[in-house]
Amino acid sequence: MKLSPREADGYFAKPDAGKTGLLIYGADAMRVALKRQQVLAALLGPTADEEMRLTRIPGADLRKDPAQVVDAIKAVGFFPGRRAAFIEDATDTAAPAILAALQDWEPGDAQLIVTAGQLKATSKIRKAFEAHPNAYAVGIYDDPPSRAEIERTLAEAGMPSIPRDSMSALTDLANDLGPGDFTQTIEKLALYKRGDTTELSIEDIEACAPQSTEAALDDVLNVVAEAKAGEIGPLIRRLQAQGTNAVSLCIGATRHFRILYACASDPGGPAAGIGRLRPPVYGKRRDRILRQAQAWGPHKLETALTVLTDTDLSLRSAGQTAPAMALMERALIRMAMLARSR
Repeated sequence: MKLSPREADGYFAKPDAGKTGLLIYGADAMRVALKRQQVLAALLGPTADEEMRLTRIPGADLRKDPAQVVDAIKAVGFFPGRRAAFIEDATDTAAPAILAALQDWEPGDAQLIVTAGQLKATSKIRKAFEAHPNAYAVGIYDDPPSRAEIERTLAEAGMPSIPRDSMSALTDLANDLGPGDFTQTIEKLALYKRGDTTELSIEDIEACAPQSTEAALDDVLNVVAEAKAGEIGPLIRRLQAQGTNAVSLCIGATRHFRILYACASDPGGPAAGIGRLRPPVYGKRRDRILRQAQAWGPHKLETALTVLTDTDLSLRSAGQTAPAMALMERALIRMAMLARSR
């Protein structure tokens, strides 16, 4: 039987011990692995490995020894409790062994948990699980995590109650990061807040979120917007060392100054304009953008955007001979000096 993504979230958290098995497949191996970890922990408990109630079988091994799947589901464990046979990275070469196990399964046997990469609709394994009356098949796609998934990850880390602004920031972070990186960030946050009874703040999230090229780019754009021309050069060297090119820097600068212009030119003023931004901004970043928009005003920001447009055209010109990053650095310094002018 097929499980929809919404149904799958509930099933992963509380799997049915009476089912024959579960197939989890998808192109993103990390997303599949996280779902498999969740369902095995919920099905077998935390001591399954120590009590030898979980048998792990690499999918590649089944071509040589297909009988080991049936042996694994039929084996009687020494310790009481639920049992499972887990087949990892299965392909259709393992289909005969898996289909035989599905056919031979009886109540009381170990449950069959199978993970695989992206499977076509014609895959023998996928068709077998989808057609089986007592087994489930779930496709895992590269969709952003749902609110329920984020809340479950937080609850598992011991942070069940999160303020609205912090939850919005975590949702944005979950959409930006891969599932593995997001889970690690939540674990890091839980350790960071251990023994701290105050609510999770935006500052806490910023302290634990992964630092990337985007963070270094934000640093450059902020010193430009705050008229700190002397700090531009060293930050650009840092961006170059991280592999950022001049065109990417120009695109990022244009995006940032368009945000400032949207705030500064709003009929209700910058404070109203920042409230209309989509996606919304929070915490210290919101305060910083608001201060920058107020300091620049719409007329200076129009000039800054013109400088960036001209620079972008020069960078993409076939006849351009000057070093691209030097050209970009000069444009940013001009903009920082513009911010100082009356």
